[in-house]
Amino acid sequence: MLEIEIIALGRLKESYLKDAIAEYSKRLSSMCSFKITELEPIRLKENPSSNEIAKALDKEGEEILKRAKNSAMTALCIEGKQLSSQGLSEFISEQKQKGISRLCFVIGSSCGLSENVKESAVLKLSFSKMTFPHQLFRVMLTEQIYRALSIEEGLKYHK
Repeated sequence: MLEIEIIALGRLKESYLKDAIAEYSKRLSSMCSFKITELEPIRLKENPSSNEIAKALDKEGEEILKRAKNSAMTALCIEGKQLSSQGLSEFISEQKQKGISRLCFVIGSSCGLSENVKESAVLKLSFSKMTFPHQLFRVMLTEQIYRALSIEEGLKYHK
């Protein structure tokens, strides 16, 4: 069975967002092995320098890359490629056809993702040129994964 993991920096705090994640996780359970791993972001002082941000992103990136080992990793970043829901479904299908059994989707901290993580990704994905709250984005990503797998399985949910 396909394994899908979201690796996200930070903790989900709001109960209504946790409820939404729980609902999509339940729906995904018949389609794949799904989990979310929350990592602690590196704490930065107020108004950090670009060098301090880069060092923090590199440390976070090391942990992300350890967790995403042996997977086809997708980095969620604003400069990434924008796909339709159908396009995401096709991407997942292509990975499965290549024999990939584990996909990781990575949501960085409020400072983004390290260049190492982006360069290691098989796909850099952007949902929009807009910026979304990290906690809400996690729900949006989970829903889109569910939608993509529903398309692949021919379910009517995606319409």
